Amino acid sequence: MSGPYPLDSLGVWEATAALPEQIETALTTTAAAWRQAAPTNGLDISAVVVLGMGNAGLAGDVAACVATTVPVVVNRGFEVPAFVGPHTLVIAVSWSGDTVETLAATVSAIERGAAVIVVTAGGALLELARQRDLVHLALPAELPVARAAFGAATSSVLFTLSHLEIADDLTASLAASAASLGRRRDALAAEDGPAAEVARRIGRTIPLIYGSSGLGAVAARRWKTQINENAKSPAFTAVAPELSHNEVAGWGQNGDMTRQVLSLVSLREPGQRAELSRRIDAVTEAVDEVMSDSISVSPEGSDALVRLFDLVMFGDFVSLHLAGREGTDPGPTPTVNDVRAASL
Repeated sequence: MSGPYPLDSLGVWEATAALPEQIETALTTTAAAWRQAAPTNGLDISAVVVLGMGNAGLAGDVAACVATTVPVVVNRGFEVPAFVGPHTLVIAVSWSGDTVETLAATVSAIERGAAVIVVTAGGALLELARQRDLVHLALPAELPVARAAFGAATSSVLFTLSHLEIADDLTASLAASAASLGRRRDALAAEDGPAAEVARRIGRTIPLIYGSSGLGAVAARRWKTQINENAKSPAFTAVAPELSHNEVAGWGQNGDMTRQVLSLVSLREPGQRAELSRRIDAVTEAVDEVMSDSISVSPEGSDALVRLFDLVMFGDFVSLHLAGREGTDPGPTPTVNDVRAASL
């Protein structure tokens, strides 16, 4: 599916629309990889650490939200937590395989005797996996940008937790997510659809995205980073109920300025705790006068994981519609590349 806007040099629109098929393929390839892997019956795991930067780290955030038998910690940086050792499962996620922070942390985890699994399309991380005979779960190498691998990375991590009996079997929810997204994408891609309408309402304001703790917070962070990278626009996020203990106090002044430049996007989660829902309503009402617009987005779906992916695809298309409205190429991120190069 090509996008309705002419400028998309890398084909990000097509990759975004292919999220349902990406999840389906990831389930098949990950299952095949585990069938070929060495038996894991001897693993004695007391904690899981997912290594990843950017949207690779979001795959770990999803894993940390599902019900597991041991703690799941997400690590964004060069160092691994002090507790990492022989009873830790470390899952290193990097689409390119050359993310310097993830590479450094992976080497440290191996040196500490952790059980390490690599989720990548290639690069130095794949070479390390081959040298050390690590389990390798392949990400699709043909994607135009790393952020387009969210579906495959998340599915691979969740399938692995299920396979190792650290989490319940999540394959049915992942398959349901793919099916639901397949039904939704045409409406979200349409120029007169709900994602385009949210983009129109945001316009040239800076979106402030509020999500509830748990998977809602993951969705909010994904919205923020996709708007940053695809639309090349600032965006910020905060999480309820924490934001009601601090951030909400910051809107007491400067409303004459903020209402010209900020729009609030509230990601609502059906079935959440009643008191949390009331808290979000109260926050939205409290900040309404200092925002240019207040936009509420509710996902579709039969369970929490399906609704997460629904919000993810919704936000992905919002970011692409924002880019298209401004004539911005959603693919290249030269500033990110320049910053990385300057720090090597």
